[in-house]
Amino acid sequence: MDLRQLKYFVQIAESGNFSRAAEVLRIAQPSLSQQMKNLEEELGVELLMRHARGVTPSQLGQQFYDHARRILEEVDRVKDQVRSKSLNPSGRVSVGLPTSACRGLGLPLISAMAEHQPNIALHVVEAMTGYLDDFLQAGRLDVALLYDHKAFEHVAWTEMMVEELMLFVAPDHPLAARGSVSFRDMFAWPIVLPGAPNVMRTVIEQFAARNDVEPVAMACDSLPTIARLVRSGRALGVMPHFAFMDEMARGEMVAVSILDPTPSWRLSVVVSQRSMNPRGSEAVAKVMANVIAEMVETGTWRAKLKAEKARATVK
Repeated sequence: MDLRQLKYFVQIAESGNFSRAAEVLRIAQPSLSQQMKNLEEELGVELLMRHARGVTPSQLGQQFYDHARRILEEVDRVKDQVRSKSLNPSGRVSVGLPTSACRGLGLPLISAMAEHQPNIALHVVEAMTGYLDDFLQAGRLDVALLYDHKAFEHVAWTEMMVEELMLFVAPDHPLAARGSVSFRDMFAWPIVLPGAPNVMRTVIEQFAARNDVEPVAMACDSLPTIARLVRSGRALGVMPHFAFMDEMARGEMVAVSILDPTPSWRLSVVVSQRSMNPRGSEAVAKVMANVIAEMVETGTWRAKLKAEKARATVK
């Protein structure tokens, strides 16, 4: 017995005629008759009483009809619920944001999720990108925004954009008036970077190795502390423009371009394929991609979008 046979039986009982039921079901009448014969043989009872005007359910057939209707109705309800959840994802989704991006992206992302996906409970985790990558692999995150992330199994990613790194100095620092400095010359001043194996330090060290530069820099994994060091003039910080927008707006820091070469990194929206809520994770990733694209297009976030990734590209 299968759902198709239940559907056929219910239609025959309601039509009272094999030929009318066959028309509704768009099936050949001999095939429909054979399906009902197989069903009756399997159950060992006569479900339909044949007569000159058509067919009517037997006493047992009427009981079977009532059960079959309830089963088919329940199947339809389940289908509707699944379709509804696919169109309107719900549940908890954990999303990881790098420390350098969380302050600027956190509020717009939460606001956009409240507007477009109100049924999803968002759990935002802020950490250095190396930790976020590990959290994603360990199944502690569903979605993350990562810089130059490692290519592991069980994740899908959409590369969103390329972001240049800049040197941040106190307003009274000599470089503040110059507006730019060469990659080699910036190490003449004390530099603070996140500690290894942070992606920021890896990027700077790779650029240094290619350009025969010794990248001497103190290590600090706290963005607020890095900000305090830069504001005090004790060190210069390397970060994307987006990381210290508030400090620059208050006149506490100045962003200086790094030239010859200009270090940069790629940002990707990464989705775990092990998520317990794949629909919700995909929805969050898509909203995040759109929020980032809008911020870049309006100039709030200084970066270069991948041309084909501008809007709602996360699958």
